[in-house]
Amino acid sequence: MSGKDRTGASATVEGVVEHGRRLGRELGFPTANIAVGVDFAPEDGVYRSRVAIDGRTYDAMSNLGTNPSVGGAERRLETHIFGFAGELYGRTIRVELLERIRGERRFASVEELRRQIERDKAYILGSE
Repeated sequence: MSGKDRTGASATVEGVVEHGRRLGRELGFPTANIAVGVDFAPEDGVYRSRVAIDGRTYDAMSNLGTNPSVGGAERRLETHIFGFAGELYGRTIRVELLERIRGERRFASVEELRRQIERDKAYILGSE
């Protein structure tokens, strides 16, 4: 599976980082959140991604979707950026979705979700 749009090009979104519910931070995976519309072509799911911030590029993992495990409703892109420390709220970043590694799904508990995120991270860092 890939993060390519319907034309076969890599799917990229640029947007302003918004405040979320801080659940990613509680799980040990703080995220930069960008609102995306239903017209953003890629399928919902977890992606190996790349993020550009102030001219630097970082490896990352992104979740595109509505977060059904925690009662989410609005479609958004949440990206955990490997090796980045700093404040991003209100800043513009560019996220490129490179590879869809799994679909979005509902987990029975927040702990089950955290364990899956750990597995997703291991897969992404091992695939580099």
